[in-house]
Amino acid sequence: MYIAEGYNVVCVDNLVSGNLNNLSEIIKHPAFTFVQGDIRDRELMMQIFQAYKPNEINHHAAQKSVAYSVENPSYDLDINLVGLMTILDCVKAHPIENFIYVSSGGALSKKIEGNEKSSETDTPQLISPYALTKFTGEKYIEMYAAQYGYDFTVVRYANIYGPRQVPDGECGVIPIFLNNILAEKPSVLMTYPDMPNGCTRDYVYVGDVVEINKLASQKPANTVVNVGTGEEIAILDIYKEILTVFEKDVAIFIEAPRAGDVRRSVLDAQRAEDLLGWKSKVTLHEGLTKLRAHLEVRK
Repeated sequence: MYIAEGYNVVCVDNLVSGNLNNLSEIIKHPAFTFVQGDIRDRELMMQIFQAYKPNEINHHAAQKSVAYSVENPSYDLDINLVGLMTILDCVKAHPIENFIYVSSGGALSKKIEGNEKSSETDTPQLISPYALTKFTGEKYIEMYAAQYGYDFTVVRYANIYGPRQVPDGECGVIPIFLNNILAEKPSVLMTYPDMPNGCTRDYVYVGDVVEINKLASQKPANTVVNVGTGEEIAILDIYKEILTVFEKDVAIFIEAPRAGDVRRSVLDAQRAEDLLGWKSKVTLHEGLTKLRAHLEVRK
């Protein structure tokens, strides 16, 4: 997206969960530079800021699994806050104009009851280390923006899905299910006694997420914005929709829920529409159909 918009782009990734093959179409583009490295490496990050003098940062680097944050909260803290602070130290030394920070609409959801949706002004449940680090990161971004004079947008993503997605973590439910379905292997659904269809989530297509990042670069909101469809979907219904789109019939088994999981999550994204003119356009069925077409082209 940034290359198409005329930006010069420096991408830093340690490739712990990323795949260099995903960059094959742009890796040799004259406006693109890839650096394999860790955002916690202060010396490396300072060298990058000194060499390229970025005026905008789009910070997607993170430990993104709620379940893993419960198992290893120190690692979650190290990546999500120590890593962020390394970037902010670089900003202090090399001023920028705009900072886009990726947070979590699901992990920071309020407790949903009835037909309501979680808005940016609601109090998050904060029931996992991941939620704590993401919420704290938001506050650091806002505080440093006031002190060092840059614009910012905090984007609280719903559960993203789409082509090339890594099948792990909270957002990896769809690729995990899909990989199992295509291999004719059963999947596992974690449920509560009073929620037999599993937790509910708000799923947003990656193409819609690209658009919000473009808009936040053009016109920073200087606040937190939810990025979701406003549609609450149970995970079992996600599974059934994948079966329908991919014309398959594969079993799913039930297990107990994981520690740290938010039971229900659905986002009110009205602020993103009001401030940035953004609204989700792709329905779940359309998004899964696009995903199937992508996989068929790659065969």
